[in-house]
Amino acid sequence: MSQLKRLQRRRLRRVFRVRNKLRKVSNRPRLSVFRSNKHIYAQVIDDRQGRTLVAASTVEPAIREMVNGYGGNVKAAAVVGKVLAERAIAAGVTKVVFDRGPYKYHGRVAALADAARDAGLDLGPKKEPEAPATEEKPKKKGEKGTTQKGEKAGKKG
Repeated sequence: MSQLKRLQRRRLRRVFRVRNKLRKVSNRPRLSVFRSNKHIYAQVIDDRQGRTLVAASTVEPAIREMVNGYGGNVKAAAVVGKVLAERAIAAGVTKVVFDRGPYKYHGRVAALADAARDAGLDLGPKKEPEAPATEEKPKKKGEKGTTQKGEKAGKKG
């Protein structure tokens, strides 16, 4: 199997894994994201009816003006998230589940979700990164460092 086919297969598995988890735990409409190098697209889909309820992307002229023409950055993703949330609330959709597709929840995808959440769309709680534990490890024998009196350990002289 070629490397390209293997990568495409892994990507499809990721998509199906994410979508199946969403279907099992929720009956809300899903906010689906697609990103390319130049643009980002988002839509709220009702899977029970098989309809797209609202959509927004950086291809639309109104949004393109807001982002100064280029839609492949975090600022553009935040604008799309805000506009999508406003349109969804106007259409009567307040609770959705976020479908990141094959993408990591990072960068443009996270910016879109955060902007939609801030604009009033209920995506669930925001995931905060855990702070690393700052426990000091006990020093090993022979390791250089400071002694109890504040002097440097090691050779004197």
